[in-house]
Amino acid sequence: MEPTVRRFTFEREDGPVTESRELVSIRAGDVRLEGELASSRTGRGLVIFAHGSGSSRHSPRNRFVAQALRTQGRVATLLFDLLSAGEGELDARTGHLRFDIDLLAERLVAVTDWALARRPADATHIGYFGASTGAAAALVAAAARPDRVAAVVSRGGRPDLARGSLERVHAPTLLIVGGEDPTVAELNRDAMKYLHAETRLDIIDRASHLFEEPGALDEAARRAAGWFQRFFV
Repeated sequence: MEPTVRRFTFEREDGPVTESRELVSIRAGDVRLEGELASSRTGRGLVIFAHGSGSSRHSPRNRFVAQALRTQGRVATLLFDLLSAGEGELDARTGHLRFDIDLLAERLVAVTDWALARRPADATHIGYFGASTGAAAALVAAAARPDRVAAVVSRGGRPDLARGSLERVHAPTLLIVGGEDPTVAELNRDAMKYLHAETRLDIIDRASHLFEEPGALDEAARRAAGWFQRFFV
């Protein structure tokens, strides 16, 4: 069944590039995952977002970064729910599924395979942008698709939750952490010992875990855009 729900185009305020957006529904095992695919004719590749614990495709921070990547990096973006509607309701009560990294990674792999099969123009290069626990899922998925994933960016991520997969990640990986988030920064430094692909740790000064400080998220998005531009060639 065709997953597209609707499609529309508009002119962005930052320039004459016309961007199309589609609401998509993607089969992953026994569930369907809802998402939004945004692309333009000038896209260099597709960045798939894996949101953090307790969040969704509507995350304002991820949507901000996705818009910045489309503007600065000229890439397509796909934001989607890692959990189905029913699973999301269960997780809101128990908090268990958000830490099931293997399940979340399986969902990300399924979405990646969908993108490669259905959107070959957008999927010339595939990248992952993961936040918090979503970053762990992105690293596990990158290890599962080593020949398909060109780059990974983690924002405030928990790569320690992907420890068993780190040595098998081939994609160049950028780890972005807030300077006011020392515990997560140390977890990221430790993860670098096991990541054999090209890896860089960027500390954003005066930024906390959620990058809520003025300019912090803008800087994280700028560095992410530069990373994807470098490896989407």
